[in-house]
Amino acid sequence: MKDLKKFNIQFVGLKEGTHLFDYEIDNKFFDAFNYDEFKSSSIKVLLNFIKKSTLFELTFTANGYVEVPCDLTNELYKQDVHAVLPLVVNFGQEFNDENEEILILPHEAYEFNVSQFIYEMIVLSVPNKRVHPKVLDGTMESEAYNKLKELEIKEIKTVEETDPRWDKLKNLITEKKT
Repeated sequence: MKDLKKFNIQFVGLKEGTHLFDYEIDNKFFDAFNYDEFKSSSIKVLLNFIKKSTLFELTFTANGYVEVPCDLTNELYKQDVHAVLPLVVNFGQEFNDENEEILILPHEAYEFNVSQFIYEMIVLSVPNKRVHPKVLDGTMESEAYNKLKELEIKEIKTVEETDPRWDKLKNLITEKKT
């Protein structure tokens, strides 16, 4: 995790007010978390850090792309990433990160690492179903996509005929009523 040391924020020496931190995220960052779903990535994360006397207000903003395979065609494409994550850091008796909007640090802490928050923000901003933009606009030309279109169900035919056995059962019900 020594690759993630640049994400440590030593807040003890910071004056009250706004501080900006920026980070360039690539696949080395995701390798530190053993996350290999992105083939490549280029994301700029801007952290707006507001230090107040009793707490910190953080706002993470991520913009860039990750290269992922399409779920339909397996073709690689660049998925845009745009995400914002607000976080409040407060102090208490012990470390607590159970609430996703509030982080509690022990009173004796002098720094904390923001890499986990950046990682979660980026991974959660990528859609679960990844569809290549060319599939959506109909311009995709790939063997896999052409085969999917060939096998697609064109039209569902409804059958108006009923099974004669059911008709006989329906007649039994109507005969009892009369």
